[in-house]
Amino acid sequence: MFELFPLDPKTVFLLYFWANLFICILIFSYSFSYATSDNRKILKMFGYGKLLLTIGWIMIALRNIISDFISINIANTFIFSACCYETIAMLSILRIKSKRRYKLQIAITIITAVIFNTVIQLGTSISNRILIVSIGIFAIYLPPTIQYFAEKRHNFFRSFYVLCYAAFEILIIIRAIYIYNNPQSNFFSNSIFDSLYSISLFLLSLIGTVGFLLLVKERQDLKIRKLLNDKNQFFSIIAHDLRGPLGSSVTLAALLNEEIDTYSREEIKEITEMLHESNKNSYKLLENLLDWARVQTGMIEYSPKKIVLNNLIEENIELNKHTALNKNIKLWFESAEHIEVNADKNMIDTIVRNLLTNAIKFTGKNGEIKVQLRRRNRMAEIAIMDNGIGIPDNVKEKLFKINRKATQKGTENETGSGLGLLLCSEFIAKHQGEIFAESDPGKGSVFRFTLPLPQ
Repeated sequence: MFELFPLDPKTVFLLYFWANLFICILIFSYSFSYATSDNRKILKMFGYGKLLLTIGWIMIALRNIISDFISINIANTFIFSACCYETIAMLSILRIKSKRRYKLQIAITIITAVIFNTVIQLGTSISNRILIVSIGIFAIYLPPTIQYFAEKRHNFFRSFYVLCYAAFEILIIIRAIYIYNNPQSNFFSNSIFDSLYSISLFLLSLIGTVGFLLLVKERQDLKIRKLLNDKNQFFSIIAHDLRGPLGSSVTLAALLNEEIDTYSREEIKEITEMLHESNKNSYKLLENLLDWARVQTGMIEYSPKKIVLNNLIEENIELNKHTALNKNIKLWFESAEHIEVNADKNMIDTIVRNLLTNAIKFTGKNGEIKVQLRRRNRMAEIAIMDNGIGIPDNVKEKLFKINRKATQKGTENETGSGLGLLLCSEFIAKHQGEIFAESDPGKGSVFRFTLPLPQ
């Protein structure tokens, strides 16, 4: 007959340490082998958390061998930092871009570590130390757990993951209450409660890691699906929009080649001008297609540096002045101050150039286009305003979406694919900015985009 022995909590504690070490190896292996570049950053963040946790456990396990400062102060600071890394990775899975959320996690971690180390310096019992650590870890994990519960998109894996961390939070509170009511004089206790707590913590850690990896895989699968859908739309745009101008070029070239002797000099000049315009449209479309494809595959490197937006806008206005003069459009720039941002100059050039080209395209003869630059809520805002034909409501709602074609002809039947705006949207997203379109049909349009100002 088997005899049931109570589990030694130190044994479970060491088992938890080895589990964390194994998790570190698993996460970093997955990160380098299968993860996309975005997911690799998240996995590394999670992996660093588990690595710090492992180091913290080693320091705690070496109590009475190394100094108390290392085995208590440094060890628990490492554990708080590990929790911070893990929670930031949890928030990243939710695609939360707000730096305020990340700063909150860091602030809670710093406050917890300062309180713990201050109490240690003042001298306190082991029970109070355990109590402070428990409350601190609970506080660090609380914001992301609430955020997961508040999220609208839920499936089995997400619900499973949320319940795991909810159970983890409840477990910490139960332990804090137990320690408060049953003070202990040793860090490792042989009580049944501590054994059950250690086993539960060990299981929840493993289950939580599995849940995290499933969420990373889900995120990666969704991105792959989106890329496949975008690829199909990409080829659709090529087939539809590139065929038109190329077909015109082929027809005009054949006509010129076969009948050149029968045409007058003026007729030949007219045909060559049409041929030039058709080739220019093809080149512009192809350039946007290639840039967009490079963005999707990560081949365009984001290289921010300090640039003066006023100078960049003036350069682009100068480049577009000739095209605007052909339609007798007044093109001017308005700004009350010089504004600097940290941005990729090539990307911002592309954004301003595309928006100016569109404004000229959809503004009639003797029209007016104004570019405005100003500060707004810690952001730099650039607005391109015209008094052209405007954008119909059915087109406006499709802007910046590749899976919904949004094109209309310009005031002189200029054609477009809508890819320029898609490219603008992609580049602005790289800068953590936003783009908006406002328009009244027949009265003109305003395109605004924002860029973060240096902190």
